[in-house]
Amino acid sequence: MLIFRSTAQGKVIIVAKTPARKPAISDHLAYLLAQANREINRHLESRLRKEGVPVEQWRVLMILADGKGHSMGDLANAVLLNHPTLTKMVDRMVSDALVYRVQDPSDRRRVLMHLSDRGKALAKRLSSLAERQEADIIQSYGNKSTSELKRLLESLIDSAS
Repeated sequence: MLIFRSTAQGKVIIVAKTPARKPAISDHLAYLLAQANREINRHLESRLRKEGVPVEQWRVLMILADGKGHSMGDLANAVLLNHPTLTKMVDRMVSDALVYRVQDPSDRRRVLMHLSDRGKALAKRLSSLAERQEADIIQSYGNKSTSELKRLLESLIDSAS
């Protein structure tokens, strides 16, 4: 809605314009979460691009950085990718000497993924980039708000599981 005012010279000027109503979809939590995810990933992707690593590969490296070795099924769940997509990504990472496969000593049918020394070095550099992004978020929204948002999201994830 526009609000008009007349001036002493007889001219009409626009004094205020009320903002347009957001699309109804933005009333839905699922939409807001997806949009927030997209923005956070877009910012992280721009940081990771310096190392030539997409966000999904960063997730794989961060999970494997614990040194425990993870099966492809467990890794797919942890990094939020379907199994075929993860397999293609891991194959490229093996070719790039970032990760390697080892037969699970407790179950010879399973294969465990591990970081190579090169992968560990890359994971360390990427972790630093991701930590800087989180620090920027904390600076923008405050430590308390950011911690509360994390707590709420973790609670939402737990209750949805």
